Amino acid sequence: MTARLLTVLTATLALAACASQPKPLRGEYVETLTPHNAILGDYTGAAVRWGGVILQLEPGPDVTCFEMMATRLTAGGRPYWTSNDTRGRFIACRPGFYDPAVFTVNREVTFTGRIAGYDTRRIGEYDYRFPRIDADVVYLWPVRERVEVITRPAPWPWWGYW
Repeated sequence: MTARLLTVLTATLALAACASQPKPLRGEYVETLTPHNAILGDYTGAAVRWGGVILQLEPGPDVTCFEMMATRLTAGGRPYWTSNDTRGRFIACRPGFYDPAVFTVNREVTFTGRIAGYDTRRIGEYDYRFPRIDADVVYLWPVRERVEVITRPAPWPWWGYW
């Protein structure tokens, strides 16, 4: 009985570990290094897993670059927002063509790769220093379905119970 229980427990733990992140996003990364922190120093060569929403897509002849607004990532690697909690902006480039009809503005994407350098671009009248990563993985997340929750008001003593 003990051997069977141990086998079931081991299998459960193994499956739970596999379910935590999509396989392409697994690895060792500097979790505390955000795009906002990366512009304060030179972190060229650091391995990162960053994600967020697409602000702009720039397909070139040999490479596609994504301008991103970074957010926190869940344990599974998916971007998520909390109130006014952006992690800065970054640019991720990957060889090949990524279709702007699929990779649209505000789609959630997670990248893994290394910081390759920094680009300065204008946002309005402001010069912003973007960390640029050479992406090994471009992981496009499915669109989240909106769920509208409808609740009934609490029963009042003069209304009676439903």
